[in-house]
Amino acid sequence: MKIKRLLLTLSAFALAAPVTPSAAQDMSFDAYLQILKARARAEGVSESTIQRMTIGLTANSRVIELDRGQPGSPRRSGYPALQPYLDTHVNPTRIANGKRTFASTRSIGRQVESRYGVPHEILTAIWGHETNYGSYRGNFDLSRSLATLAWEGRRRDLFSGEFIALMKVADKGYSRSELVGSWAGAFGNPQFLPSVYLRLATDGDGDGRANIFTNRADTLASIARYFQDSGWRTGQPWGVRASVPSGFNFERVDNQVFSPVCDRVHERHSQWKPVSEWRNLGVQPQQYLADDVMTSLFQPDGPGTRAWLLTSNYRVILEYNCSNYYAMSVGLLADEIAQ
Repeated sequence: MKIKRLLLTLSAFALAAPVTPSAAQDMSFDAYLQILKARARAEGVSESTIQRMTIGLTANSRVIELDRGQPGSPRRSGYPALQPYLDTHVNPTRIANGKRTFASTRSIGRQVESRYGVPHEILTAIWGHETNYGSYRGNFDLSRSLATLAWEGRRRDLFSGEFIALMKVADKGYSRSELVGSWAGAFGNPQFLPSVYLRLATDGDGDGRANIFTNRADTLASIARYFQDSGWRTGQPWGVRASVPSGFNFERVDNQVFSPVCDRVHERHSQWKPVSEWRNLGVQPQQYLADDVMTSLFQPDGPGTRAWLLTSNYRVILEYNCSNYYAMSVGLLADEIAQ
C-alpha cells in the first residue's frame, strides 16, 4: 500500500463523527497491548524485541488529540491559492539547502538515478519536503504512537498492522530510541510508514542495512525505489509550464472521470491529451515535450494565472502525498535545485 493511500485513510476516517472513548477503546490499553504482543509473536517477531519495544508502554493522549484534530471534511468550497504554499515550501532557504544537499550527494545521486531512473533532484526535493533534508524527523516514540492509535480503535486494522510492521523493523536491529518519528507513525528521512519500510527501504551503499535515518545513500535509494514502484517514467519531466490562450474554454477539457481516491485533487486536472492535441488547442508547452506524451492541463489559481502540462510522473509524486500543493511544490523545488 502506498504512503499516500495510508495517509488518505487517516483523513477519510476523520470525516466520521468523533468517537467517544467508551466506543473506541473497548478494553484497557494494557489488555489491548497483550493482543498486539501475541500477534507479533505469531508473526515471528522475537521475544526480546517485543519486550524492549513495549516495556513501560502507555497510551499517548497527545497522539489521540492530534489524530482527532485532523480536518473534518475535505469538501469545503474553493481552493486556497497555490502561491502562499509555495512561499513557505519552496522558499530561498529550502532551495539553498537543497542545492547544498544535492551537491554533497552528487556521486551517490548519480548512481541511484542510474539504477532506478528517478532524477536526483526529485529525490532531494522529497527529502527536503519530508524532513528538511534530515534536520527534523519527528520525536514521537513510534511504538507508543502506533499502539495508541490501534487501541483508539477508529483505524484499528491500519494501525495494528503498522505496529506489527514496526516490531519487524525493530527486529532488524534498530533500537527503540532510533525508532522515533511523526505522531502517525512515519519515520526516517523519507518518512516511511513501517509497512512501507519493510517493502521498499533499500540498502544504497552495500553495507547490508537500509538505514533511512542517517545514511544518505540508503535514503536516496529508498525514495527512488518507492518512485520506481509507483511507475516513474524515466526521461519525462513531472510537468512543464504552459501558455494558455486568452479566453480558453476550460469546459471543453474538463475531467469527467471520477477518482475514488483523492477526488478533489484529480478533479482539478483536465482530460489527458497528447501534447500535439494541446498545441492544436493553442496550449503551448514552454519546454520540450514530445508530441505523443500524454499530459493534463492544470491551472491551479484559475484563468489568467500560471498553468502547467502535467505528465504521469506528477501522479507518481501524488502517490507519495496526494495533494496538489505538495506535488507542485516538490516538482518546482526539484527544478530549482537542479539549476
